[in-house]
Amino acid sequence: MKTAVQPEAPATDRRPPRILVVDDEQSMRELLAIVLRREGYEVLLAESGRAAVALLEREPVDLLISDIKMPDLSGVDVLRAAKKIDQDMLGIMITAFASTETAVEAMRLGACDYLSKPFDVDLLKMKVREKIENRQIRQENVLLKRTLGLTHQFSNIIGRSNAMLDVFKMIETVARTSSTILLTGESGTGKGLVAQAIHFHSLRRDKPMVSLNCGAVPETLLESELFGHMRGAFTGADTNKKGLLEVAEKGTIFLDEISEMSAVMQVKLLRVLQERRFRRVGGLEEQVADIRVIAATNQDLEKLVADGRFREDLYYRINVIPIALPPLRERREDIPLLADHFLAKYSEQMGKRVSSVSREAMDLLVGHDWPGNIRELENVIERAVALEATPTILPDSLPAGIRVDSPSAAATPPDTLPEAGFDLEAHVQKIESDCIAEALRRAGGVQVKAAELVGMSFRSFRYYVKKYNLK
Repeated sequence: MKTAVQPEAPATDRRPPRILVVDDEQSMRELLAIVLRREGYEVLLAESGRAAVALLEREPVDLLISDIKMPDLSGVDVLRAAKKIDQDMLGIMITAFASTETAVEAMRLGACDYLSKPFDVDLLKMKVREKIENRQIRQENVLLKRTLGLTHQFSNIIGRSNAMLDVFKMIETVARTSSTILLTGESGTGKGLVAQAIHFHSLRRDKPMVSLNCGAVPETLLESELFGHMRGAFTGADTNKKGLLEVAEKGTIFLDEISEMSAVMQVKLLRVLQERRFRRVGGLEEQVADIRVIAATNQDLEKLVADGRFREDLYYRINVIPIALPPLRERREDIPLLADHFLAKYSEQMGKRVSSVSREAMDLLVGHDWPGNIRELENVIERAVALEATPTILPDSLPAGIRVDSPSAAATPPDTLPEAGFDLEAHVQKIESDCIAEALRRAGGVQVKAAELVGMSFRSFRYYVKKYNLK
């Protein structure tokens, strides 16, 4: 999982992307301001190079759009000054006097595009959108690496949604303690990966980490597996054997699906957690358990406690630090990242040149509810790579259940009208409101992107957001 903590959010999350337009022609400044504000950007204007530099020193800016030829400072000079203030500043240079020399200098300084007047407004809008998105992604990556010290142990943990940022913040906070941790979440949400992340960022990282699935080992063998046994302790015990508690000495033991543990084993595990001591099966000598315990379950342990199926005292012992992992349907903005990760993984494994997911296929992936969570998504991408005959995954390579699944399915009109009549206008408004809300959710709250998803202009989309009081 690519990781991050929820520190102070990047500036682009607190406000719309901010663009500085610099041109000594008032008509050009006004034109660009109108075009860009309609796209949902915040626009700052400067009538000269010096005014632009002064503004850059006062205000954070995400993108610079500047005329090159101006009376005081050139657009290249402004870009050079902007780079000193923010080395990641992106610039689009616009001029009616194009020359190879100025173009080369602008590109050398990091201008991401160079347009000659007159230019296509739609082309400019496309380039601005692309550059803003690239900048936001770079900022997020820098944030992730800075806040958690990204290492190879997190290479399979993908996520930059707010829900996952909260999880990563908790990992960073608790990893260096020895407190017992309880991971909860549906099957396939990555509890095992989070347990590994905690261990490899702990003070015990140089010692073993061992895992035991409590539901996969027969009850008769679970005690021996966990505590070990002495020779002759039971039929077939021909030699002394270390249990996982000994193997994990000074390290970490991960007890997955702890809710499947029998009542007898719950008592014995409780003693280990309370006294940090245990005996091998058939043994008399007590041994110290210097271990860190991470438990996990996809069950509601509080309900199991209330039903008498899980010991209350053990629940409180393992629930010292709870970390809840969100299901994939609650962090849909991470689905494209995960899909791309698995696409690269299986394309390489299979030796196939499948390098992207089509927009139509990605929309289907994002719209699916993923009852199997990340594990199900990985299987779907593996299948798609195996079946796809083109460089891009198309909808036909996805399972039929995903192709017919869509968030709007619940909003289809009834086959017949109710006997008491039917308020068509209210039903249509409900569909409208649901679609607008779904588009906002998929776009992470960015109205410009959400408007594109439903084929609306930004102005129309903004009207409906206000009409239905959506946020």
